[in-house]
Amino acid sequence: MRHTLPLAPQFYVTAPQPCPYLDGRLERKLFTALQGESAETLNDSLSKQGFRRSQNVLYRPSCTDCAACMSARISVKDFAPSKSQKRTLKRNDHLERRATSPWATDEQFDLFRTYLESRHAEGGMADMDVFEFAAMIEETPIRSRVVEYTDRRDNALTAVCLTDVLDDGLSMVYSFYQPHLPRQSLGTYMILDHIEIAREAGLPYVYLGYWVPGSPKMGYKAKFAGLEVYRLGRWTRMQDPEAYDLDEHPISTDPIAEQVANISLPDLSPKAR
Repeated sequence: MRHTLPLAPQFYVTAPQPCPYLDGRLERKLFTALQGESAETLNDSLSKQGFRRSQNVLYRPSCTDCAACMSARISVKDFAPSKSQKRTLKRNDHLERRATSPWATDEQFDLFRTYLESRHAEGGMADMDVFEFAAMIEETPIRSRVVEYTDRRDNALTAVCLTDVLDDGLSMVYSFYQPHLPRQSLGTYMILDHIEIAREAGLPYVYLGYWVPGSPKMGYKAKFAGLEVYRLGRWTRMQDPEAYDLDEHPISTDPIAEQVANISLPDLSPKAR
């Protein structure tokens, strides 16, 4: 008997678990599998609706008791670096960018472990081993790149970003860097460099993941000019970060069936050859 994947993606919900951004709250995610010939089309479409990719899964927050998370992206044409960001670019002009296919290396894993142990020792990824790391980097059904930044002076790997190429921009899936160089602001530098990559490629947006008002971990995203957040089913320009209510959310907290019904799906029917 021949089995085929359903044309319409099936959506599921995770069990509630402690929120990594806001103390005392629980998070829940709506997710679907990313697979088959239409994976890129689905990823492009759902990324515009607040979803993020993790390996072969697309997800977005769907919490029952909290509505804080907002997907964030930078409009390249509306971005202009601040004086501080210009200094960050200058401080890192000794770094050299190299974009490769998504392939994990021992050098990347060593830097990843150093980063986690310094910045996220109690986080959900703290126990990730080399095989899980390789899966995070390599298991992608869409067009992805590993962007490495090395120091020209000694060829040391300094920062890495796993980046997806969408039809309207770059999505920074996960980044990590040498944590013992705080003055270099490497996290900010990688975003600034991805804005330049997108500009060179003629892509209008750089997707940053979720911005959470009230979360110190996410505060840096609000410092970029041209930032947009996905709220109430549409992208809007970021206003004063202090004006956002922690209980506001871009995604309705309606029952799951209604949330799924309101997702706009692309045409996933097989194309004639």
